[in-house]
Amino acid sequence: MTIRTLLALGGAGLVLAGCTVGPDYERPTLPLPTSYARETAAPGSEVDPAHWWTGFGDAKLTALIDRALADNPDIAIAASRVREARLQEIAARAAGKPALNAAAQASRVEFSKNAGFASLARLFSNGSGTGGTGVAAPGSGISTIAIGFDASWELDLFGGDRRGVEAARARGEAALWSGRDAAITLAAEIADAYFALRLDQTQLALVEEEVARERRVLEIAGNVARSGLTPGIDVVRQRSSLSTALARIEPLKADIEVRMHALGILTGQTPEALLDELRVPTAALGQPPVVPAGLPSDLLRRRPDIRAAERRLAAATADIGVTVSALYPKFSLTGAAQLLSSSLTNLVSGNSLQANVGAAATFPILDWGRRKANVGLAREAREQAYRDYQATVLRALRDVEDPLSRIDAEHRRNEILRTALADAERTTAAVSARYRTGFVTQDSLLNAEVQVLTAREQLAASDALLRQQTAALFKAVGGGWSEEG
Repeated sequence: MTIRTLLALGGAGLVLAGCTVGPDYERPTLPLPTSYARETAAPGSEVDPAHWWTGFGDAKLTALIDRALADNPDIAIAASRVREARLQEIAARAAGKPALNAAAQASRVEFSKNAGFASLARLFSNGSGTGGTGVAAPGSGISTIAIGFDASWELDLFGGDRRGVEAARARGEAALWSGRDAAITLAAEIADAYFALRLDQTQLALVEEEVARERRVLEIAGNVARSGLTPGIDVVRQRSSLSTALARIEPLKADIEVRMHALGILTGQTPEALLDELRVPTAALGQPPVVPAGLPSDLLRRRPDIRAAERRLAAATADIGVTVSALYPKFSLTGAAQLLSSSLTNLVSGNSLQANVGAAATFPILDWGRRKANVGLAREAREQAYRDYQATVLRALRDVEDPLSRIDAEHRRNEILRTALADAERTTAAVSARYRTGFVTQDSLLNAEVQVLTAREQLAASDALLRQQTAALFKAVGGGWSEEG
């Protein structure tokens, strides 16, 4: 093969190397609404979306989420998947590059004395057993020592390996965004469980107040019944009311422990690990922060699950090129060079050099449609990835719209409940004043106090729901990660 031929083949290879089969990826565009149905907070809110949980002003909640992000097994799994994807990208990049191996070998062959080589031995040895050629006679042996290198290179003329690198890189980026999505979901789950725990603890305190009130009413009813002023059935009725209040305590205590078990698991600990830490409630929670929801188009940038779905679509598109390249011929170059000798004394010398080079080409002719079917499978996988991306965007829009609607409605309900509580407290104050002057009975005062406890319980439930929906909205708009994270 002449130098001119080699140059011609090399030039042709360079031209073909610029050819990459399969479709080039283009980021999909989906029609999105220009705004949400409900009004949202203007951008520029003081709450940091990357650490939105700090906006609730609860140090215990912040500590729980920080601990979970450091120790939760799901977060560790997501981090491992990111490392795995990066290693796969390294392996994909190596696929299109030459491979070089070093080898060393020593061997000894003992010839059979009965193999029928006597005439050949006499020819080379002239009856002396060995001749000037150095070839061993039958019945002796040969020792060989070899050291050298071999190289191989499958030319990526049609871009299959390059598409493989594209796919691996996109999957690595998808793993990174999936990890961020796992962290966002975890933070929202902890916030939801924590606010539910605080509600249960508040309700338990209110029910215990209710039990104390019912006991006082029962005592009054018993004293009045014994004086003959009221029938005994009033005592039975009041005892039933007390039993109803008492029956609420144990389920609430069980719910509180279940919430603490969940928080223990979410923070990467055993279920009972946080019982002592969370048993006593902290100070009263303040009002939830305002969420800067932004615009629907912001979701494409902020939501990690959307970013992950888009990267999976890019990987599926590159996979098509990998399968299409299998329809084309494959070309490979191989070469080997080694020093081969029967003795170490002359191993490293020019006469010991042995080399060979080769080129090979394979052309697909008949595979009964397997390669084309693989191309079809890759195209269907790409279609599924696109539909998954589309569905992820639509779910994201709903994830934002739902809490926006719930928060808006709950704010109005919360205002009504606050008014009701204020009215109940004013009524109780008035009844209490009249009771002290003797114009109303103690039973009337206790009934007024019931209205206050009921209003407080309803307001506590509304406040908890506002906090939970606010956390859900922060998650929905993609809060919980930063570009530096």
